[in-house]
Amino acid sequence: MYDALHAEWTKLRTSPATIWLLLGVVAATLGVSWAVNAASTTGDVTKNSLTGVYLGQAVVAALGVVLIGGEYATGMVRVTLTAVPRRIAVLAAKAAVLTVVVLPAAAIAVVGCALLGGVSLTEATVVRAVGGSVLYLGLIALLALGTGVAVRDSTTAIGVVLGLLYVLPILAQVVTNHAWQRHLLQISPMSAGLAIQSTRDLQDLPIAPWAGLGVLALWAVGALIAGGLVLARRDA
Repeated sequence: MYDALHAEWTKLRTSPATIWLLLGVVAATLGVSWAVNAASTTGDVTKNSLTGVYLGQAVVAALGVVLIGGEYATGMVRVTLTAVPRRIAVLAAKAAVLTVVVLPAAAIAVVGCALLGGVSLTEATVVRAVGGSVLYLGLIALLALGTGVAVRDSTTAIGVVLGLLYVLPILAQVVTNHAWQRHLLQISPMSAGLAIQSTRDLQDLPIAPWAGLGVLALWAVGALIAGGLVLARRDA
């Protein structure tokens, strides 16, 4: 496992796309939050201050997909699997190094958003919202990685992930039946996961904050399992 981790870490840190995408996560998240904070002073101030996560997650998803999609595009994946024949170990190593680089970037971006919004980082609900948002971005990265491994094409995989994130909530708004609308929001990875950011009127949420993050975690685990099965059973 050490060899797999070392190989994946070397590939990730030497890829020019990695640093730019990580900087993109911070810039996109902070930029949107700054704009929202400048325009809004009402409602759930903490949640408003973290609005940038809506855009930052797209960059995180791109990073997760590119981590494996680039290898399929260039044929480098054959070299990887020759060097480390245990394919599940390869996927586990990729997931580990991806998490290691995404979480610090997410923490910088999310804490920066909270500071821009002027919220107190000593309140329990704010700490939950901020910490949960960091975990949210980490889980989005793993969801994207699993999808990328299963789909094997970067463009298609990014489309699938962004569709899951952004299209399901839109469909929920179109549904007129309140019960079905609530169920769609409860199973949508973005709507459920971002419930973690709410600090007010929690009784009105479709799903509780930590339960919502748990739904996203299930999506991420499911994607990794699907990706692992495809990786193990199909030729590179």
